[in-house]
Amino acid sequence: MDQTEIFEAERPRLLGIASRVLGDHAEAQDVVQQAWLRLDRATTGDTTVIDNLPAWLTTVTTRLCLDRLRARTPMPYEDVELVGDDATAPDPADDVALADTVGIALQAVIDRLSPRERVAFVLHDSFGFEFTTIAAVLDSTPAAARKLASRARAKVAQPAADDALADWEVVDAFMSAARGGDLVRLLQLLAPDAVVGADEAAVLAGTPASIEGREEVAAFFDGSAQSALAVYVGDRPGSAWFLRGEAKVVFDFTVEGGLVRGITFRADPDVLARVVRRSGPARG
Repeated sequence: MDQTEIFEAERPRLLGIASRVLGDHAEAQDVVQQAWLRLDRATTGDTTVIDNLPAWLTTVTTRLCLDRLRARTPMPYEDVELVGDDATAPDPADDVALADTVGIALQAVIDRLSPRERVAFVLHDSFGFEFTTIAAVLDSTPAAARKLASRARAKVAQPAADDALADWEVVDAFMSAARGGDLVRLLQLLAPDAVVGADEAAVLAGTPASIEGREEVAAFFDGSAQSALAVYVGDRPGSAWFLRGEAKVVFDFTVEGGLVRGITFRADPDVLARVVRRSGPARG
């Protein structure tokens, strides 16, 4: 296989790593494309020999993710090098892969980890990388990488009270998963008895009148809502489909306990008149 074929074979794995580290599918796609461009530049003219191309791609992709995280979060973090007994002590939770089992608030907690904690945790607990490999990515030591992952794991296993997802975070996470075609994430965000309904105006506009059940709702939204924007519907966070700057159909969410229990499509003029664009929790 030539390097292009190897890269294409590795692309799904690299995209999975970048998506989990960054929490954004579109940004992950951009990072993986940057990794390809770096590979192309590195091997132009056959002056660079890469002994293990999958490992090289993993390192480049993860370091690009780390750069993105640091640019995204410019405030100081506790990313100091860890030394002494605290860094080398055995970690009894090494074999506990929490990353796929901690529940719906996982991404909110991961978002609050330092960039290096986040990379170490995701690479080890989600993808099973050895700490020697993680240390090379982080320009650190295996002991320090182990400690970073352990510290992150402790924060994820016992999140602080303020790590619970706010309603607007649940709504935005759901819409992001819908746009990105992340069916697994959609299923995680939906209550088992989730339902979709619609007012008469929305049905006339072409929305379904009713969808029942987590799987059916997730399948409907999977890969959809590409043009929806974040809004407030009265005092509730929601989303809306806009046309020429005007809200045409509102997705009115019912969120309970960090899960989407219901979504109602609304196109009644009185409802649309109360729609306000928002950015995160802020109005306007």
